[in-house]
Amino acid sequence: MNYLGIDKAKTTKTVKELNKLLACYHVYYQNLRNFHWNVQGENFFALHEKFEKLYQDARRQIDEIAERILTLRQHPLSNMSDYLEASMIEEADKVEEDREMVSTTLENHKQLIECMRSVLDASGTAGDEGTTDLIAGFLGDIEKKSWMLDAWLAHQREAVTA
Repeated sequence: MNYLGIDKAKTTKTVKELNKLLACYHVYYQNLRNFHWNVQGENFFALHEKFEKLYQDARRQIDEIAERILTLRQHPLSNMSDYLEASMIEEADKVEEDREMVSTTLENHKQLIECMRSVLDASGTAGDEGTTDLIAGFLGDIEKKSWMLDAWLAHQREAVTA
């Protein structure tokens, strides 16, 4: 039954882009776990908590993306090997320096934003307002988080040069 009233053929590109975004989110999520577990130094408490909040948000978004793909009557990627292959985000090595962790997180955000915009282009073309609404909300949220992390990083750079 086509309860959405959207031609499945029109959503094929949307689902492809959603799966790419899902893969990016999984690698991003694991990078955040890495940073949460390994952050040290004077910013430990603030960043340990921040990385935990970010990965909790990512976990919820991962679930919503996968469920949207299922709503569109297709199948989400579900293997780590598939995520690593499809993701634009690279798996982070163990990082010792907190500013590098935040810089990497911001770079991951940039790639997630690019993926989200690709989903929005595809869902707009397909007339898939449900996907557009979901991803537009994610986009506004990550843009705000990026601004805040960038402000923190700028302050840290100023503190080092002072």
